[in-house]
Parts: sequence; structure tokens; C-alpha cells
Amino acid sequence: MLKTISQEVDVFDSSLHQLLDDMYETMITNNGVGLAGIQVGVSKRILLVNIPREDQKQYKEDLFEIINPRIVEKSGEIYFTEGCLSVPDFYEDVLRFEHIKIVYQDRYGKQQTLEAKGYLAVAIQHEMDHLEGILFVDRLSILKRKKFEKELRRIQKERQKK
Repeated sequence: MLKTISQEVDVFDSSLHQLLDDMYETMITNNGVGLAGIQVGVSKRILLVNIPREDQKQYKEDLFEIINPRIVEKSGEIYFTEGCLSVPDFYEDVLRFEHIKIVYQDRYGKQQTLEAKGYLAVAIQHEMDHLEGILFVDRLSILKRKKFEKELRRIQKERQKK
């Protein structure tokens, strides 16, 4: 399912609002900084990002609910160590744009623009990849990907033993 390309959202109603609220709870409960609809089985172009502050806590007022996003500007490069709720316990450096500008809709369908850099830009790009059926491990070199596949097989064997 994670390889599914998500579809545009065209209805901005109470069921969408409930989905966004549920996704937020799922993300926070699992100590995530981002979550895409496809990660909860909904193939819609929806993502959440909530970057922790300097005190390492996440505050709901910092939450971005991003629907139907498009990158309209991008610049610079940054390597950032990424992990993913869909790929637990695996972290690797991924090359991303350091600065992006996106247009998107909020939970009410209102057009928004956001300029992001650093951690926020990386998190948004990571979640936007999910909307295209791309996992961060798909962006790794062949050598790093082999390392991931080996680690994944080890984890799967451990789970089978339990």
C-alpha cells in the first residue's frame, strides 16, 4: 500500500477533519514528526508535520496540516538523517532540498503558501514522497539500501520468533 500514489482531496468536510485529528493522535502517539495519509491506509494527498521545539516537545499550535501540496520553489542541498514510522528502527542520511516553497490547502480547502528550510523542509519533502509512493529508503544508494534490506530481514526474523 505504501507504494500507492495518493489522490487529490476534493471534499473538505467533517470526515476529513476527523481523519486529520486521528492522524495527529497517531503521529504523536508514535513519536513521529510527520505522517502521510497513506501511512494510515488513506490514499489521499494529506500530510501532517509537527517539528519539535528546542525543548524537544511538540506543540499542536506548530502543526501543519497540508493537503494537495505542490513544491513551487526549491534550492540548496542538505543531508539529513531520516527515519520513518513505516520503517521503524532504521535511520540513514538522505539528500534533500534545503529550502522549499509549497502551495497547499488547509483543512477547510483554503489555499496556503509555506516557505520552509532545514528540518521543516526535509520533513515536508519526506512526507510528500509518501504521497508519490516513495519511501526514504528508495532514495538511498545501492550499498545503503542493501544495508537496510539486511536489517529488515533481521527484524522480520526476530518478530517471527516472538
